[in-house]
Amino acid sequence: MKCGSSLCTLNVGGRRFSYTAELMRRLPLSRLSRLLRCVSESELLELCDDYDRDRNEFFFDRHSEAFSFIMLYVQHGKLRFVPHMCELSFYNEMLYWGLESSDLQLCCQRLLDDRMSDALVHFFPEEELPHGPEVTQNPWLERMRRTFEEPTSSLAAQLLASVSVLFVVISMVMLCASTLPDWTALEQQSIIEAVCIGWFTAECIVRFLVSRDKWDFIQRPLNIIDLLAILPYYISVAMTSLTGENSQLQRAGVTLRVLRMMRIFWVIKLARHFMGLQTLGLTLRRCYREMVMLLVFVCVAMAIFSALAQLLEHGLDLEAGNHDYASIPAACWWVIISMTTVGYGDMYPMTVAGRVLGGLCVVSGIVLLALPITFIYHSFVQCYHELKMRSARCGRSMSGEFVN
Repeated sequence: MKCGSSLCTLNVGGRRFSYTAELMRRLPLSRLSRLLRCVSESELLELCDDYDRDRNEFFFDRHSEAFSFIMLYVQHGKLRFVPHMCELSFYNEMLYWGLESSDLQLCCQRLLDDRMSDALVHFFPEEELPHGPEVTQNPWLERMRRTFEEPTSSLAAQLLASVSVLFVVISMVMLCASTLPDWTALEQQSIIEAVCIGWFTAECIVRFLVSRDKWDFIQRPLNIIDLLAILPYYISVAMTSLTGENSQLQRAGVTLRVLRMMRIFWVIKLARHFMGLQTLGLTLRRCYREMVMLLVFVCVAMAIFSALAQLLEHGLDLEAGNHDYASIPAACWWVIISMTTVGYGDMYPMTVAGRVLGGLCVVSGIVLLALPITFIYHSFVQCYHELKMRSARCGRSMSGEFVN
């Protein structure tokens, strides 16, 4: 080993960097400092990809430009991301050479935190592909699972998804038509509802049977929604058969009508087949902090403005004051419709001070609601592109399967 007394050459991704052994010992990169403590070539090869004894050259199959930025950090004490390079990839390079995220500048640390949170949180998580003999032993089961779970995975999956969407539309049309005062086709409606529910039930059972992890299947949000959409029908049928009475006239009728309206959850089943609804769900999942922040902003402003409105409109003159603002909870309704610039006109301030307060309430509502919207918008665009790329990958696999 000649690295202790001669010039050491680091070949990183085909680019050479030469340093003395003494300088490498003082570098804050743990991998390089450990190189000099190796006593055998086998120990060296655990830290680098190859080693040339004659030229005392260490080979690393890593990103050369990222290493250049890391060496600039060693010289100047400031570490930033490489332009046009994925932040997570650069972070992997940092970990390889022995640096941590705390070595980054604060602006880059915040960017890395955002990228890592986006990469780890998913509303519609992709299942890990099974390994080992599971796929070879059950190829038909895996094909069935993809047909029912991934609408763009094959031509059969697209046909199945189209039929499912058709049943959802028919059930929604029948549910809306049944509320019309002059609707009389009750017998035909019952038959159509039974057919739709039968299709949804069979689809849910098959998807449960072919799923890899039954417990994970039960915990998924869309599967819970499917269950909430199917169960009310069977509960209403059971209650009607047990009571043997007209559900529209007896006391059980209210409960049955509530259960009937719960079938509106069927429309959420469209999220399996439409990217827009998937993007909305994924955005809400990733932006829950911004949504909570928006709710806190509105609640704080509501508490302040409702108390002031009640005082200015009613509290200063209890007899001749505006009785629409008789209490703070009543004034909260005026605050929320003013901050959201809806303005139904059912209640409004009468005094000059109250009108000035109303103007401030409207302006503050516009500002407070606009602050988190930017983060939610950028997250929505990012989620849309991610789901679009995932759909494109499934489309390519479907094309290959169709050709075969």
